[in-house]
Amino acid sequence: MTQSTPDATALTPLHDADPADAPWWRDAVIYQIYPRSWADSDGDGIGDLPGITARLPYLRDLGVDAIWLSPFYVSPMHDAGYDVADYRDIDPVFGSLPDADALISTAHDLGLKVVVDLVPNHSSSEHEWFKAALAAGPGSAERGRYVFREGKGANGEEPPNNWPSVFGGEGWTRVTEADGTPGEWYLHIFDTTQPDYDWTNPEVGDEFASILEFWCARGVDGFRVDVAHGLVKEAGLPDWHGPMQMLDAADSSAEAALPVGEEESARIHETGDGPRPPMWDQEGVHDIYRRWRSVLDAQPAPERILCAEAWVKPESRLARYVRSDEMHQAFNFDFLDTHWDAERLREVITTSFRENDHVGAPTTWVLSNHDVVRHASRLGLDQSLPRPNGIGADQAQPNAELGLKRARAATMLMLGLPGSSYVYQGEELGLPESTDMPDEFRQDPTFHRTEGKEIGRDGCRVPMPWVRDAPSLGFGPSDATWLPQPEAYGAYAVDQQEGVEGSTLELYRSMLSVRRADRLGLGSAAWHDLSGGDVVAVVNASGSGSDAGRRMLVLVNLGAEPVALPSGAEVVLSSGPLGADGQVPTDVAVWARL
Repeated sequence: MTQSTPDATALTPLHDADPADAPWWRDAVIYQIYPRSWADSDGDGIGDLPGITARLPYLRDLGVDAIWLSPFYVSPMHDAGYDVADYRDIDPVFGSLPDADALISTAHDLGLKVVVDLVPNHSSSEHEWFKAALAAGPGSAERGRYVFREGKGANGEEPPNNWPSVFGGEGWTRVTEADGTPGEWYLHIFDTTQPDYDWTNPEVGDEFASILEFWCARGVDGFRVDVAHGLVKEAGLPDWHGPMQMLDAADSSAEAALPVGEEESARIHETGDGPRPPMWDQEGVHDIYRRWRSVLDAQPAPERILCAEAWVKPESRLARYVRSDEMHQAFNFDFLDTHWDAERLREVITTSFRENDHVGAPTTWVLSNHDVVRHASRLGLDQSLPRPNGIGADQAQPNAELGLKRARAATMLMLGLPGSSYVYQGEELGLPESTDMPDEFRQDPTFHRTEGKEIGRDGCRVPMPWVRDAPSLGFGPSDATWLPQPEAYGAYAVDQQEGVEGSTLELYRSMLSVRRADRLGLGSAAWHDLSGGDVVAVVNASGSGSDAGRRMLVLVNLGAEPVALPSGAEVVLSSGPLGADGQVPTDVAVWARL
């Protein structure tokens, strides 16, 4: 039975519009490039900066406003570049500083801004600072740049506390001192080769202010800040028995993660917002970002930005990272984590606008990135289960057709909402997760540190398919790829979708074109009365001058019954075919002018 059509003018205000001359970052669509996997210029199987530069016209034509590059710095690559050995140079596998300069210049010539990754929570163990810390010994100024501590037990044989690594195993490693004896322990919230900085040391803050200035001088337009909520640890480094709450969908209650019988021993950090782990979201991080904002604000035009990767709950705490004197953007991971559930989507959208509007910041929407299962596969899984950290061949497989159908609808919802959005490479092709990768090819430290219990992130990092019948699907001039491409990727290649009506690539191009023309990113938002039950329906009012008040209905039907659009609604785009009389079928989204 078709749902009835209420009065198209019945709206519940949700978010006020931005002015037409708002800064670029408030409504930008930013495309994430994972350099290892986007384009390989020399045939070694690893993507590089010249390869990226050659493919930039594709992104201009796609219609994005900027690119974000995952790390390209000098690194031993134990965590695919998130273990940085030199923040002021390019790893030879990716190219050189002149290659970076050429990329930035070419992007700007094409009208694209460039955001680079910054990794301030930890360095590589190959960084000169850490090598000096090991050589200098306990109590030295060199060790003071990192979190070194004496161990517990009679001979210091136990870690200083019980913190685990996000990647599995213990979060501490004991060093052997120069005289050959077991010595202090150093903290690594991630891999053993990623020692955490001690941000209470002024030298660390001065160094990163200098790094920001270095890359600003080379022309970058902003920085995506890795693990932005993790730089400062609670004083005293107390034990923690709760979940780590990062890169997974762990229960937000610390008690829920405790083994039976340990509830009384858990040190729960009670705040106004519930339990908070001592390694995340400490007050001191905000002082760091106020300093960084002042560094960027002191740079010559154009305005440069900071974007937080902060896995922080609830939204009210995340919004603190985007106050007017801190960062400009923070990824909305609550939106990314939301299952295909209309009520929950409405809750997240409402809360996100409310909390970000309270501090005058845009909401930064995202559905996929290099750390999570691609949403074309994620939405094809059982939506009653937590989001998995990777999918293996022997695990429940996504429904590919259903996942892609929902992914197209979810993206239409995301790009129809006011604010900024991030798009992960390949999602414009509808790329699914690689779920059949043999274990011997896996490189994510999560897989190896958990002995395969956690599949990890390799499945979303597979090299891009550009040309179906070319070596490495057009990724490079040879058949070499650092991760194997699934056979199915050929059908998703760019050359198979360009100019093909109804393809996911052409849908993205159309959405981005309409979004830009109608200034949807700067619009106001209000709930339409069709919102409710299994329907999410937002009216985005945008435009200026003669176009002021132009209204776009952004509607997604997550229910079993088709939904009729309001009388007079003019469909601009739909994520899939509409039914009889223009009704919106299950798992389809539309943009319609009112």
